[in-house]
Amino acid sequence: MSPSPPSDPAPPPPGTGRLFPDSPSGVPLDAAHRPHLIARLLEEGDGSDLRWLCGELGEAELAAWLRRDGGRALSHRSRAFWELVLGVEAGGAAAAAGDLWPHAKP
Repeated sequence: MSPSPPSDPAPPPPGTGRLFPDSPSGVPLDAAHRPHLIARLLEEGDGSDLRWLCGELGEAELAAWLRRDGGRALSHRSRAFWELVLGVEAGGAAAAAGDLWPHAKP
């Protein structure tokens, strides 16, 4: 029995496009824009946006993104929240961030 081909992603909830006014095609679903999509939805998404994101990507992929990019892509408040929810520390902050912004989390 061969594995089934990956299914097309479910469309995002109506209204998610409001978070991407700079994208002429609406919500960027391609792999190249995935880091931007995750950052925007984790930072500004509502309940339906987050349910869709978690359903499409899963907790493991979101945790990997947070570990890799969350330190520089999320606000301090969002970063702290998602670290608790996903159980991983955010990474990716520039080493010099603490020198430039004393309250930044390196």
